[in-house]
Amino acid sequence: MAFTDASLTALRVFREVAERGTLTAAAAALGYTQSAVSRQIASLERAAGTRLLERHHDGVRLTPAGQLVVRRAAAAVDQVDAAARELAGLPDDRATVRLGWFASAGAVLVPRALAALGRTHPGITVLSREGSTPALVRSVRAGTLDLALIASAPPFRPPDTESPALVLQTLTERSLRIALPAGHPLARGEFVDVADLHGQRWIAGSGQELVMGVWPGLDERPEIAHTARDWLAKLQLVAAGCGITTVSAAFAAAVPPGVRVLPVRGGPAEQRRVSLARLPHAMPEPVARVAAALRAAAVESGTPE
Repeated sequence: MAFTDASLTALRVFREVAERGTLTAAAAALGYTQSAVSRQIASLERAAGTRLLERHHDGVRLTPAGQLVVRRAAAAVDQVDAAARELAGLPDDRATVRLGWFASAGAVLVPRALAALGRTHPGITVLSREGSTPALVRSVRAGTLDLALIASAPPFRPPDTESPALVLQTLTERSLRIALPAGHPLARGEFVDVADLHGQRWIAGSGQELVMGVWPGLDERPEIAHTARDWLAKLQLVAAGCGITTVSAAFAAAVPPGVRVLPVRGGPAEQRRVSLARLPHAMPEPVARVAAALRAAAVESGTPE
């Protein structure tokens, strides 16, 4: 069996596995059993005449051959889907851009960019979804996202070690801040001293990498009163006086009544960078327009600190 005989189903399955990072997650997304996914991957590897995936206890990694196939598979699947739409008499979606973003980027940056884009380029449709930075990077690699907003912390290493390296454009780099109930004693000033964070009750994140909650530089075991992934839930808990939490500086424009967002003085600087990631090839005009809207929204949200 030659690779030219590989089935479209196997290519779709392989792309999904590459994006999701595990066979189990890909099976759930496709509505398949895990054994069915394994069979499709096995058939594709037979056609390729080499291994495309390395199995590890925490998921799968693409081999160099797998990286080549996933790039080509994404393009092939997209072309077949485009042909199916044309045959069905549906409009061409060349002006559709797929954008991924991490949780806190959806509070201010993404809505502001999409609102401006809707005014200046109403013919561009943006389909977006939230995800963790590792998942978004895999999706860009798999070709299911055109652009992804990702977060990073010092020393700001590349988001993965795959080749070719992703193109990263820094949109913002800001110090983290603390969100406090308006009636909290620490909310009376214009900043919070890092020493005053000791002994506070915290609203923590869900435990994923770079999900904010407890102050990163806190040098004590924190008292965690509540844990939440959703940012609205976190900030409403702050407003209710249930604790304090760490936020991006951009959140100052989106907090509910009853919350103050203040900078932290003393101790090591806690910086976070927001970057726009994409594959290293020429961007189609609609993708470039979306990227420009995100850059402008980042500038509008404040000068990087």
